Amino acid sequence: MPPYKDYYQILGVGRNATAEEIKKAYRQLALKYHPDRNPGDKAAEEKFKEASEAYEVLRDPEKRRLYDQYGHEGLRDSGFTGFRDFGDIFGAFGDIFEDLFGFRDSRRTRSGPQAGADRRFDLEIDFLDAARGTEVTVEIPRNVNCGTCNGSGLRPGSRKTICPVCGGRGQVTQTHGFLRISTTCSRCQGLGEFIGDPCPSCNGRGRVVEKKKLAVKIPPGVDNGVHLVMAGEGDAGVRGGPPGDLYIVVHVRPHELFRRAGDDLLLTVPISFTQAALGGVVTIPTLNGNRELTIPPGTQPGETISLRGEGIPHLKGYGRGDLKVQVNVVVPRHLTDRQRDLLQQFAASEGTTKTFAKPAPAKGWLEKAWDFISSFTK
Repeated sequence: MPPYKDYYQILGVGRNATAEEIKKAYRQLALKYHPDRNPGDKAAEEKFKEASEAYEVLRDPEKRRLYDQYGHEGLRDSGFTGFRDFGDIFGAFGDIFEDLFGFRDSRRTRSGPQAGADRRFDLEIDFLDAARGTEVTVEIPRNVNCGTCNGSGLRPGSRKTICPVCGGRGQVTQTHGFLRISTTCSRCQGLGEFIGDPCPSCNGRGRVVEKKKLAVKIPPGVDNGVHLVMAGEGDAGVRGGPPGDLYIVVHVRPHELFRRAGDDLLLTVPISFTQAALGGVVTIPTLNGNRELTIPPGTQPGETISLRGEGIPHLKGYGRGDLKVQVNVVVPRHLTDRQRDLLQQFAASEGTTKTFAKPAPAKGWLEKAWDFISSFTK
């Protein structure tokens, strides 16, 4: 299919369509263009494939998010490359075809190779590790082929028994209106044979759970909820099928000082009212260590000073966001007599009077900031 065809347009739904609306639209198109209803019609086959590919993307919240944000380029990063043949489609959406026609599709069989299931692992990392990038080691439980029976489920030296109901075919053919569809054999569940003498190590499953340690590279700039795909690190395939993939879902712990807005980094810095009025230089933390920030004379409370290129690295490209420093003018809680006299003289010179409150002392942001800054100099 053309690489840049709009999936929403293919299904005939809006970009704000719900999951149920997307599924309903696909069911209608699948029923209309199903190959068994249009034998030999290549155009109908193509429309059937297009609708199936669009549904595969839009039904998955993460694939849909990547498609909405980055188009087909985003799907390339997720590992989705479309369907190779009808077997892929019927294997993925067999439940829908069973609902539509009352039987499973004849092209869907469980006796051949099957891909392993995908795995999900939720990984929590620090804010600074997410911004700078890091590498962590995780331990993932997954299903692998049993070493005793090599995945067959049989006790070594034994053989499987042919199913007497389907004669080893795994399916029973039935006619349903204009459709001639083979259903999965209920006796052998589509396998065509039984395991009479199961493997003692896996109890006939052919698979055992194994924990594997993996080194996961966290690229600089990952944000909360990003999915990292490790191809082939999911469950092992069945009967020689390919392994599934591992999806690492990143959860970023909040930071005491920094906040994130897209690729921009936000920081609130306390300064004295004399620094705000007269200007000065303060030391601030950044992702790359401490640096000096010049405060222009007359800086107002809440004013923002931007430092270009000092923010979060762009995850899908070159460059970085900005560090946006918001100035918080701190009013002193305690004054000496000399300071009070000077401020009263200043107030008199501008024709105003000043009233100095005495709130209860409390440890605030300033102490936390200096604790963080000092960590770079230890």
